[in-house]
Amino acid sequence: MFTTRPELAGTFGMVASTHWLATAAGMAVLEAGGNAFDAAVATGFALQVVEPHLNGPGGEVPVLFARGSGSEQGRPVLLSGQGVAPAGATIEAFEQLDLELVPGTGLLAATVPGAVGAWLTLLRDHGTQPLDAVLRFALEYAETGHPLHPRVTATVASVSEHFRTHWPTSAATWLTSDGAPPDAGSLFRNPVLASTYRRLLDAARGPSREAQLDAALAAWSEGFVAEAIDRFCRYPVRDDSGRDHPGFLTGEDLAGWRPSYEPPVTVDWHGWTLAKAGPWSQGPALLQALTMLDDVDGTGLRGRSASAVPDADVIHAGVEAVKLAMADREAWYGDVDSVPVDELLSSAYAAERRALIGSRASTELRPGSPGGRPPRLPAFVTRTSAGEHPSRATLAGVGEPTVDTRGTTRGDTCHLDVVDRWGNLVSATPSGGWLQSSPVVPELGFPLGTRAQMFWLERGLPNSLAPGKRPRTTLAPSLALRGGEAVLAFGTPGGDQQEQWQLCFWLAHTLGGLDLQAAIDAPAWHTTSFPSSFYPREMAPGEVVVESRVGEATVAELRRRGHAVVVADPWSLGRLSAVSRDPGTGVLRAAANPRGMQGYAAGR
Repeated sequence: MFTTRPELAGTFGMVASTHWLATAAGMAVLEAGGNAFDAAVATGFALQVVEPHLNGPGGEVPVLFARGSGSEQGRPVLLSGQGVAPAGATIEAFEQLDLELVPGTGLLAATVPGAVGAWLTLLRDHGTQPLDAVLRFALEYAETGHPLHPRVTATVASVSEHFRTHWPTSAATWLTSDGAPPDAGSLFRNPVLASTYRRLLDAARGPSREAQLDAALAAWSEGFVAEAIDRFCRYPVRDDSGRDHPGFLTGEDLAGWRPSYEPPVTVDWHGWTLAKAGPWSQGPALLQALTMLDDVDGTGLRGRSASAVPDADVIHAGVEAVKLAMADREAWYGDVDSVPVDELLSSAYAAERRALIGSRASTELRPGSPGGRPPRLPAFVTRTSAGEHPSRATLAGVGEPTVDTRGTTRGDTCHLDVVDRWGNLVSATPSGGWLQSSPVVPELGFPLGTRAQMFWLERGLPNSLAPGKRPRTTLAPSLALRGGEAVLAFGTPGGDQQEQWQLCFWLAHTLGGLDLQAAIDAPAWHTTSFPSSFYPREMAPGEVVVESRVGEATVAELRRRGHAVVVADPWSLGRLSAVSRDPGTGVLRAAANPRGMQGYAAGR
């Protein structure tokens, strides 16, 4: 079967990510003797520099991993690098500002930046290399420059007037001396960000590698970084409300937070065990969709051949399952202990939900009642018509890190996967701190994140805003096991579409029998028939977006079944990457997405 590039195979190590420079950094660390954790950290830091419209030091990252040896061998573990809401970010505070939603841009939506703390923690606890060995690639790209990808240039151009008018620190960082966006392919330097990295290295002093990393983490959370963020957040800046507001984030908020380890949520499916982040993310939505599709005879999925093109039966069943899972996401998910995860993933509940999948497309948002509990949707969702949503033309900056219904990029996220010869597997989805969503902190060279836009400003919901709470994020890397051994890591950027594009890959790989590259290359689809996680929280009832490669007959059949089909460009949906290992032979494999012409895998 023809694929855009080969599925890589070897025995030494594999790195796959959404940018070739970051992949090269990770592979260089493996070649220097580092393990998968060292390589993942190097890749993650490099992505902050080369994909600044998709992530940054001010953002966040969940990391799923499994060790290849030791007492925890094969056990999936989640490191949560998702920062929490500041102490001053209360519903009452937003009510006093006369805001119904948390803006998608500016400073009000900032949570504690968690990405750098997570990478340092992962390196300290599971890596083998010192900080300078893994940070040197990001430092070099920031200090001496890297060729700008055309999408970075396009993103800067889309908000350049906003930079000039409202965010002068971003204009000073991203616009040329005559106020124009930099040219695509030009060598771009960020000396202030390079200085921030160097100061972290200077702070990394101590009698051991672990002590040095603790010192760097303290410099970030309690030292010069926290101090600069505290000062900057006291000044009002323009956000999506059309007004200027200071932020809530303080140095004390940074000092009081650290990344945390926790067990992921898992489900067994056709000989596989799939692990995801818990219900403070949207990760369980993929697991819920799979449990609904478990009766594959009833949904027409059993016995699929290794066809690279999904037909109308597969897309219809997948879309309807996703709609039900995402309705539950809106009613039940959040960073609270009361989420009924066991009931949501139970076979009995899956049977109830599966019975709602009919031959026609649903346009309703239908949350279920796990354990007999009545669902509650946010009032904004149930009473706000599409005409009452803010117009995108009036928004300040760009707060949504995903694609629109036709696959046009407005921003996004990153992803990386690493496997090494010792059997260590890492999957991570860095995001937030987008250059287009918040102004650059002038002393640090990067903007803050805006993840708090995912909270609801309504009391009593699982995802209601509260200090010290994580927003219900869209970030959801994946780790899969067979026979109790971790063998597959994969994921994608894409906001609300992440679980859907991963579902496309999962079905193509596990049921369709396609190899990693062919499963990534296969035509993708998603639905927008549920509330967006991003300001202004839009929803398009019944809409399904498909790549044109699914074919005219499939599009016509989906429309006959009642779907509002939007036909996107043939190579526009998804930015997946994946790595795998065969415990029996030691063969490692990797693949990366050709869409966007920047994701790459490397290995030997």
